[in-house]
Formats: sequence, structure tokens, C-alpha cells
Amino acid sequence: MKTRSAGMGFAGAEGAWRERLGSLRDVVRQELVTRQLAVHLPGRPCRVLDVGAGQGTQALRLAARGHLVTALDASGELLGVLEAGIQPGMHVRTVHDRAERLDALFEPGSFDVVLCHGVLMYLDDPDPLLASLARLPAPGGLLSLLVRNGDALAMRPGLLGDWPEALRAFEETGYVNRLGVAARADRREELTRRLADVGLEVRQWYGVRVFTDTAPDTAPVPDDLDGLLAAEERAGRTDPYRSVAPLTHFIAASSRHRGGGFSGNAANAGE
Repeated sequence: MKTRSAGMGFAGAEGAWRERLGSLRDVVRQELVTRQLAVHLPGRPCRVLDVGAGQGTQALRLAARGHLVTALDASGELLGVLEAGIQPGMHVRTVHDRAERLDALFEPGSFDVVLCHGVLMYLDDPDPLLASLARLPAPGGLLSLLVRNGDALAMRPGLLGDWPEALRAFEETGYVNRLGVAARADRREELTRRLADVGLEVRQWYGVRVFTDTAPDTAPVPDDLDGLLAAEERAGRTDPYRSVAPLTHFIAASSRHRGGGFSGNAANAGE
């Protein structure tokens, strides 16, 4: 299968990313990921690593809930935004470094929960990073992984009337995102297999931003945000809607510790 190179990565797009913070699409993405992850977290404080933490939306929310958070990102600019949001009583450590250096930075089993959201799409080959991520959760720990959904790559251009791009997306997994950066999507079955190869079992998966993906970057947050989020959250856990979401959110755990660790209300998460 052909793939458009994602080698240029996210570097240089930080400014464009920051301009979109707080937009409707950003609000929906962050809120859904927060809710979907919360189902699987225990009530006790956890050691959390956020790989590619960016501006720190998820890291700060977890720290506000009492978790001990380490936030890693290659962008000093975005880490600065994160650090500005740290409030008294939060336990947050920032690490300015690349995700490719995880093996050198952290010992195996150092964290209860590892987040990696919106990172795999900028790597031509996800396997090395997946292998590094798999060694970081302690026994029974979790990996939260957010990727571009390769099974639904034709949806956005199709809904926007870009027929050549929609047709190409049926055959390829490379694309250019709304930041203008070359990126890559992951198909669910293939990524599930890749995770299994490094000892991670997918416990649950969700769709993110089913109804609002094609909203303009300037779209305002509506007055009935609660209603919109309720609909998005329901679609994100319900077939067939979650299958055509632009983003797929995986919750995985070590297959060597099946039945251990913590699962929250995961048994009721699918619909």
C-alpha cells in the first residue's frame, strides 16, 4: 500500500497549532479524549507520562485530578504554554526532548499510564515508537493512543467535495493535514496487530470528532456545547459511527497482565 511521506513531521507547525487552540474542533477533541480516558483510570493518583504533550491540555487536566504527570515534548514553545498553565498543588514535570529518545530517558515500567496523542501520524514508521511506548507502563498499566483513522481517510475530503483526494484516500494512508503538514494515518486492524506484536492488548477503542471534523477552523463554540459533546461522546463509542471518525482513540494494556491493573468502567464503554 502506498503512503505519502510524513517525514517532515510537526516541527515548524507550532504556531499554526497554537492559533487553533480553543477552536470548536480542538475543544471537541480534547473533551472527548478526556472523557474516554477517564473511564479507564482508577480513583487513586497515578504516575502519568504524556509523550508529545504539546500545550498540555491532557497533562494539566490529569494533574488537576491529583495524578503525577511527566510531560515530554520536542517543542519548547508548546512546553512553555503548558508550564504557564501549571497551578499550585499540581505535580507536573516537563521534559524538553524527542519521543524517539524514550528508551534513554525512562526506565521500563516507570509509569502507570502513558499517553501518546497525535504523534504517530508524523512518523513514517510507527514501530520503533510503539516498542518504546510498550515498555513504559508498569504491570497492569495503560497506553492511551490517539491516531488518524486510516479506515475513514476519505471521509473529510469527500464531505468537503474534494473528489480526487477522496478517491486517493481509499488507496493510500498518507495525507496533508489542516496544518499543511504531511502526515500518515493508521488502520485499526493493522495498528491493533502492531500493538499486539509489542505485547499490548487493545481493551477499547473510540472515535473522536465524528460530527465536527469538517467544521472551519474559525467555527465558534456553540451555546449548546453540552448537547454537542453528548452527541459526539455517544457516537464515539457506538458502531458504526465510531468507525468513520477522523481520529481513533485506543486504550491498550499489557497482554501479559490480562485481567490485572485497573479498568474503571471499561466493560460498559462499548455500544
